[in-house]
Amino acid sequence: MLSLPAKTSSKGQSRRKGAADKLSPQEAVRTLTGQSLFLVPAAFTFVFFLISFLPRVQSNDVIILSFWLATAVLALWLVVLFMRSKRAGAAKKFILAKPRPQHYLQAMVHLSVYTYWGWYWPPVQEHALLLIAQIFFAYAFDILLAWTRRENYLLGFGPFPIIFSTNLFMWFRDDWFYLQFLMIAVGFMGKEFVRWNRDGKSTHIFNPSAFTLGLFSLLLILTNSTDITWGPQIASTLSLAPGIYTYLFLAGLVVMYFFSITLVAASAATVLFGLSALYYSLTGVPYFLDSEIPTAVFLGLHLLVTDPSTSPRTPPGKLIFGILYGLGVFALYTILSSFGAPTFYDKLLCVPLLNLSVQWIDRAVQSLRDKPALERIGLGVVPSRRANLGHMAVWIVFFATMTLIGKTDGRHVGDSLPFWENACAEDRIHGCDRLLLLESTYCSDNSGWACNELGAHYAEGRIISADPDRASTYFARACELRIQAGCLNFLDPSTVSHTDPRTFDLRLLLRQGGKNLMDMPEDELYERACEHGWQFACRNTISAL
Repeated sequence: MLSLPAKTSSKGQSRRKGAADKLSPQEAVRTLTGQSLFLVPAAFTFVFFLISFLPRVQSNDVIILSFWLATAVLALWLVVLFMRSKRAGAAKKFILAKPRPQHYLQAMVHLSVYTYWGWYWPPVQEHALLLIAQIFFAYAFDILLAWTRRENYLLGFGPFPIIFSTNLFMWFRDDWFYLQFLMIAVGFMGKEFVRWNRDGKSTHIFNPSAFTLGLFSLLLILTNSTDITWGPQIASTLSLAPGIYTYLFLAGLVVMYFFSITLVAASAATVLFGLSALYYSLTGVPYFLDSEIPTAVFLGLHLLVTDPSTSPRTPPGKLIFGILYGLGVFALYTILSSFGAPTFYDKLLCVPLLNLSVQWIDRAVQSLRDKPALERIGLGVVPSRRANLGHMAVWIVFFATMTLIGKTDGRHVGDSLPFWENACAEDRIHGCDRLLLLESTYCSDNSGWACNELGAHYAEGRIISADPDRASTYFARACELRIQAGCLNFLDPSTVSHTDPRTFDLRLLLRQGGKNLMDMPEDELYERACEHGWQFACRNTISAL
């Protein structure tokens, strides 16, 4: 029988043994109880199962089996719990509270990013159904996990930001999609089991999405299995959406306003901007390949590391937390690169470690209590809405300045391939490595010019060890793409021929991290090429005048 007790105070509810979460005094609570509540996780499981018959899932046998196996696990778990509850005569409960802003507002911001990004990168649209399915799976799993350990489950929007945040940074390819459900399960189990006492309350240590992303990132690195995920493509395709830095900045302002996490995101961004500028001034090359802060890192410092439940609560603690994130990402980029691991993991690996440091940071900043100078600039130990608005104003001015001087959206020095050719010729740090990386990327995009240049490097052996077989492969590819020099080099590699990029090649080489420039008029294309440092394009532009 379903009973519906009258509203109780959140203070009284928080004393319930085994309550799912501590509730704030502002959250009105109702409790639903009864064996019929098992119909709720059953409904989530059933809808999840029905999704498996839709065309997107039916397109791949592994995804079908992944859905059916996950359904079987959930269904068996549900039956066992129901029988156990019936024998014990103890009904399960749902605690209904006012929706928590940190759940539904963050989910809305996440959804806006998916919408904007997905408009320019179709795989996001193709992933949408699988994203919805993960939400149904997450609800069923989370309810059953909670009821396995206690009688209560706090029913709200909690799974939404966890699923959205996880998928913003990584999802598995179709042939490995069963690992997606495992990754979600691990995230919720980390939230349930890995806890500590903070400010007199039992709370989860790790940001659930960051915990599972960090753990799976480490496993993928150790097994050299990054290619079974869309991780690198997710990190690189965010920039396909025009003005993505500005968009993420505006979306981040919403989170900053409601949850006072400005100091975390702004200090992390400031550290990364500053270190990138220092590195460039010392070496003459950008630290990150083609940006001051990679777009995925900029996303992470707004919507991953800023979880209010697993970050410091005091302004100076948030400042330290953000600085440490910026330093961690900066260091991990080099560490991962030195081990030959994909660098896109830099934004993911340090978050769980930072979550572990939260209580230490909270204790450390207590010594700053009653410091008038810090209070005046909004860095006192006691949080203040007014101080957060002041920090937001400073962050807005800082970001606007970075944008005006070309450090966010727009062309970056690292976008210019001639820049990396010069950096390699001058033997600047990482100059040749990044030149090879860019040419390999463009060759994969069907730039015959880039394939011919790669073949030349392997034939000449000046910036990389000579490899005649690889040189021949690249020359053959260039010839297939109708580069005459590539055909000549394939027939006789003893004298390597070079050529200028064709118009088609320029449409790939000048994209600046965005979409290929297939519709750009030729005069604009060559003007853009001249701005990038292609001298032949400058001559063509002058002659056209």
